[in-house]
Amino acid sequence: MENSNILENYKLEGELLQIKTYPAPVLKKVALPVTEFNDELKLLCKNMLYTMYKAPGIGLAAPQVGESIRLFVMDIDYDREEITKADDTVEYKLSNFKPMIFINPVIKNTQGETLYEEGCLSVPGIYEEVKRFETITVDYQDIDGNHHSIDADELLSICIQHENDHLEGIVFLERLSMLKQNLLKKKFLKQKKKKGL
Repeated sequence: MENSNILENYKLEGELLQIKTYPAPVLKKVALPVTEFNDELKLLCKNMLYTMYKAPGIGLAAPQVGESIRLFVMDIDYDREEITKADDTVEYKLSNFKPMIFINPVIKNTQGETLYEEGCLSVPGIYEEVKRFETITVDYQDIDGNHHSIDADELLSICIQHENDHLEGIVFLERLSMLKQNLLKKKFLKQKKKKGL
């Protein structure tokens, strides 16, 4: 691939992938480890970042685009300006990208608890407070297979835990009480049916 490190001087380009929505079977599967760090993987990461920014979202896991492998992309810092055009359609002007790629992540050293209102590109339109660890350490590999470890707190920690759940076949709704979970799942499926999705 021409640009071996897609994170350096990131450019918003790629192919838009279809985001799977609940209850797609791939969202319920435990994803397999990534074993080959090749051009195909780099292309998938590039297209996942593009799809995440265009959605728009701050994180996207491989199972959400139908690939059951242990990989997610994130950017919790980019700027997103909503622009309403003359014909009342809305588009987003995106800038200040700081993309991150986590491959084969392992969360450890979890501490504390925090509540945060989460949403998900696979359950669009539904937002609910989820209890997460306050701080975590995550070991992961980069796009070339090199090993790294970072400590994360606040939104970075929450987003990593949310995306890592997708690799375990867990959608954020399943972190809620059974009563709330059933209520929101019914609400989402009703909305989905109404929109003909």
